[in-house]
Amino acid sequence: MARHALFGGLVVDHNDQPVNTTLVGDEAFYVVNDAGFMRHIAAEQVDRQVLGQMGEMLEGHEHELSEQAAKMLGQEDPFTKAAIEQQLADLDEQFNKVIESGLPEASRAYLGMSGFKVRINLHGEVLEVLQPGRAAPESED
Repeated sequence: MARHALFGGLVVDHNDQPVNTTLVGDEAFYVVNDAGFMRHIAAEQVDRQVLGQMGEMLEGHEHELSEQAAKMLGQEDPFTKAAIEQQLADLDEQFNKVIESGLPEASRAYLGMSGFKVRINLHGEVLEVLQPGRAAPESED
């Protein structure tokens, strides 16, 4: 049960209409307007789908990502790289921590400014994750 909607303000429905968030008790929900009927979809259900897609993009690139992260931190020693790579290798645990603690508002605002958007259907299935800064997949011609 998630207490935060990680991507609140960044989720739209299949008609590109903004999806609100709310708490019911201690659980966060995305609220989709279905012709006046407000469908409550558990935030964790949507958020895990989005995080899963992000994780798939990272798979196989842990070494390169750890090198770049170490450079950004100004600590390019082998121990720092190995620690970062270990964190990337255990994404499920990292995702659980993010779901538990939520995304900082500044991070969510940055995602919104960069054009990040999640499109879901009335049942909370992720139809599309728009990430404008992401390179297009290479074609297999």
